[in-house]
Amino acid sequence: MGATQRVSMTDVARRAGVSQKTVSRVVNGEPHVADPIRAKVQAAIDEMGFRPNAAARALVTRRNQRIGMVTPSTSLYGPAAILEGVDGALRGSGYHLGVARTRGNGVADLQAAIDELVAQDIAGLVLSEPIDLGHPDLRIPNGLPVLSFGSPKTGSPEADESPHEFVMGADETAGARSAVEHLLALGHHTVHHLGGTEGWSATARRIAGWRAALSDAKVEAPPVVHGDWTPRSGYEATTDLLRRGGVTAIFAANDHMAIGAIRAVEQAGLRVPEDVSLVGFDDAPEAEYLSTSLTTVRQDFAEVTRLAVHRLVSTIEGRPPPERHRLIPARLIVRESTAPPPSAIHQAPPPERQA
Repeated sequence: MGATQRVSMTDVARRAGVSQKTVSRVVNGEPHVADPIRAKVQAAIDEMGFRPNAAARALVTRRNQRIGMVTPSTSLYGPAAILEGVDGALRGSGYHLGVARTRGNGVADLQAAIDELVAQDIAGLVLSEPIDLGHPDLRIPNGLPVLSFGSPKTGSPEADESPHEFVMGADETAGARSAVEHLLALGHHTVHHLGGTEGWSATARRIAGWRAALSDAKVEAPPVVHGDWTPRSGYEATTDLLRRGGVTAIFAANDHMAIGAIRAVEQAGLRVPEDVSLVGFDDAPEAEYLSTSLTTVRQDFAEVTRLAVHRLVSTIEGRPPPERHRLIPARLIVRESTAPPPSAIHQAPPPERQA
């Protein structure tokens, strides 16, 4: 009997090669399980001697109303807004959110958080930035519905075979492109980029948009200067850029680095936007209320998370969406921090005199 009690639903799922949710459905006699899968699970149950009692069934039922979310331990606006959006979208859905926070972005830290949630027999899993389905080394149980706000899997057969994994997010690449095109259209000869933390998929997507806009304009891209999403890193990176000279336009990968950049410009005795134009990304709440309001790219986190959670719940309940990768447009919000470069202003012809 002692050996029987040590067998868990997770053990059965691993032996049968299915998700804990599928094992739960078989144990509780629920529909929507294909006969071959049901037979495989039942064989594993019989082989391992798994016998849940009534109390265990009740516990499993409650756990199956739980959705797990892996998110970094940070107050950064993007991840915090995604967490708040997911939590709000789940209210009234009948599902509850369990959160595992990671202190690092290494595989061991991320896998430990995923394993912690999977052990709770969650119904679905949410991966917040910088974790995404494109990570090749993360182990996620087959059949567990997974929502990612990062990047889809690429280059693997599983990318086209799992209807339970899907990606939702703002079109950051197109948003970054629009920011750079705006600056080029104002007359700036090039645009420098303050990139986010290396290794984040958001960093890569925003760099891709920046590069694409410069390439279309036949402008050679200057080296990316990376920060870590904080105002301090934006300040330090911009201070270094300004020492090199010739900087008239900067696109920062988020608003907080742009705020630090504004401080660096002012301390260098220059003005925004008369000497240096700045564009951020995210449209954080404070962006509109700076002394020089910030031109930025708006991500609608509330809409993205609402649609994403609806898709996740539908997938859990057996109605997966036909498309597994959807991007919501990101919108350029033009405010006061961008203007033509100083040379364009100084070289502008004087207004004609009226006769």
